[in-house]
Amino acid sequence: MAKITLDNLAHSYLPNPKGEQDYALKELNHDWVDGEAYALLGSSGCGKSTLLNIISGLLHPSQGRILFDDKDVTHAPTTERNIAQVFQFPVVYDTMTVRDNLAFPLRNRGADAAYVRDRVQQIAQMIGMEEMLNRKARGLTADAKQKISLGRGMVREDVNALLFDEPLTVIDPHMKWELRTQLKSLHHEFGHTMIYVTHDQTEALTFADKVVVMYDGRVVQMGTPQELFERPEHTFVGYFIGSPGMNVLDATVSGDKAVLNGTEIALGQGFGAVSGKVELGVRPEFTTLTSGDTGLPVTVKRVEDVGRHKIVRADFNGTEINVIAEEGSSISPDANRIVFDPAGINIYADSWRVAPAGEK
Repeated sequence: MAKITLDNLAHSYLPNPKGEQDYALKELNHDWVDGEAYALLGSSGCGKSTLLNIISGLLHPSQGRILFDDKDVTHAPTTERNIAQVFQFPVVYDTMTVRDNLAFPLRNRGADAAYVRDRVQQIAQMIGMEEMLNRKARGLTADAKQKISLGRGMVREDVNALLFDEPLTVIDPHMKWELRTQLKSLHHEFGHTMIYVTHDQTEALTFADKVVVMYDGRVVQMGTPQELFERPEHTFVGYFIGSPGMNVLDATVSGDKAVLNGTEIALGQGFGAVSGKVELGVRPEFTTLTSGDTGLPVTVKRVEDVGRHKIVRADFNGTEINVIAEEGSSISPDANRIVFDPAGINIYADSWRVAPAGEK
């Protein structure tokens, strides 16, 4: 296991990058703690796989260094980094049995035969393939082959880090949940440093101790699922995390008041005079539909019942605002206002969160 340090790290696929816009991975400076589980979360093309491949040694960065436990491994080959990596699509040896596929990383390092046997049995049980151990990998389904890849990545106990690049893409939905649970269990048992790349927020939030949200080649926030939900540091985090995501509205902010298209609302905290492109962000969970004269005037467009709650889609001067209402609650036909819980309001300037006065 290892602490992973990204020191002034950046990468461009162009031979002579001229500016920041030419970098697929913009400058990063982060320490990832030994033994924690991280998820790299973001939309396609944001730099997740580029960063993972730099960590594994499959790609050399254009600038900066990568360190394992303060040892510079920037130019070290993958074999010297002592990592295990599982890719998006299954990589197996078709002519080998499932047992031999799982045992290969251990035998390749001269592990004791009895240990190999016991460890392979343990991993096979974990991935639900005990009955298939003596079958050849050729002819197995794509999701079965991916389970072999996962198992082969997890079979070694001495790795510095386990890296997963969207490993559950070809796995059926029910098995995805089971394998995520098993990966979490493995992490708790052995304490490996794990880095898991995904564009699926459910996978990220249920797997990781810390979620690293990436946008346009940079890390915009790293934090616990609760921190990402309650205090999105960038409007992309608010939009990307949650279903539906955070409501983001143009605003003018001065002190503890905001004006949204002529309507003034109380913020509950002071922000001073905020300049730049100013926006107010509030999650649907902190938004209430009501009637009367208080709040933002809206028109309800539709109500969606998703089982555990209702989602109200309302229009505010051409901008959609989403409201989450409790299951079983009735939506009054007279409802024409939206009010925000001040505890759930965040203010942004040029897409970045502005801390209120006195916040620690």
